[in-house]
Amino acid sequence: MEKIGFIGLGIMGKPMALNLIKAGYDVLVLEKSQAAKELTEAGATSVSDYKSLAAGSDIVITMLPDSPQVEEVVSGPGGVLEGIREGSLFIDMSSIAPATARNIYQSMQEKGVEALDAPVSGGQVGAEAATLSIMVGGSEEAFQRALPLFQAMGKNIVRIGEAGAGQTTKVCNQMIVGMTIQAVAEAFNLAGKAGVDLEKMREVLLGGFAQSRILDLHGKRMIDGNFKPGFKIKLHKKDLNIALETGDGFGVPMGGTAQVAAQMDKVIAQGDGELDHSALFLALQSV
Repeated sequence: MEKIGFIGLGIMGKPMALNLIKAGYDVLVLEKSQAAKELTEAGATSVSDYKSLAAGSDIVITMLPDSPQVEEVVSGPGGVLEGIREGSLFIDMSSIAPATARNIYQSMQEKGVEALDAPVSGGQVGAEAATLSIMVGGSEEAFQRALPLFQAMGKNIVRIGEAGAGQTTKVCNQMIVGMTIQAVAEAFNLAGKAGVDLEKMREVLLGGFAQSRILDLHGKRMIDGNFKPGFKIKLHKKDLNIALETGDGFGVPMGGTAQVAAQMDKVIAQGDGELDHSALFLALQSV
């Protein structure tokens, strides 16, 4: 089995790396990362820096917050590009701009390295349960090489197209998720103001055409006031910024996305950017 270097052990990355260890892979992590102790206790090997991690790995995976962090880890001093070996595979599973994914792909090609952009959907629950949806951009050959790893982390795994196609799909996913959370939040706010029992409303709506995982999971969060982050609202807002920039580049109107992004800004301005994205509900509650 190939040796995996994993960079980015946050809410999503840590359980993803743990699932690779459970699947029998040798995993390298950075010793300075907060989760390094837990990962090494599970069987991972710690290394001192990005360059060393890349040099010691057959496949390097990044799972980071945004485009600048991925660019710094890949291209910065002592970064992945300085250590990665010809014939290796680089996989970015972060949610970043499609243009950034394509630039990284070109940089890897110049080093004789294949690259995939493979963002995920499913949140912390999906990462822990290894049931993530994984949308992939890159060559078919690289996809087939990575497929056993993806199967250790997710269930719905689809190669969308060439470099950048995975990130474009993730942008569309985040638009749909954001607008659906907004719809559920507005409906629950209206029903609450009208004195309707939200638990009973959620129950009956889940049996009809309005049924969705967001109504199920995030509707319950809104009722319980439980906004412990599975996916932070500040990160979803970042993704919607990428969506709006991408739409602007293609001349595509994005009115609904812009409205949801503005609502997320309100929650962040209230100091709640670290909460789950279902906390969009709080922007309506404060009106």
